[in-house]
Amino acid sequence: MGDSKETKKKPSFFKGLKKEFKKITWPSKQTAAKETVAVILISVIVGALIKVIDIVCVQGVHFLTNF
Repeated sequence: MGDSKETKKKPSFFKGLKKEFKKITWPSKQTAAKETVAVILISVIVGALIKVIDIVCVQGVHFLTNF
C-alpha cells in the first residue's frame, strides 16, 4: 500500500533558522541606547510611584487601626 502523496523533504532546522535570522532588522547602537535609557527611566519612575502608593496605604492603615 503506497502513499499517494508525494513526500517533500523538509528543510533542516538550522537552514530555516539562518533564513529567518537574515530577515531581522537590528537597531543601530544609538537607537538601542536611547531605548535602553527610556526603559530604565520608566522603570525607576514606576517603581518610585509604587513606593509612594505603598507608603500612603501603610500610613492609612496605621491611622485607621490606631484610632
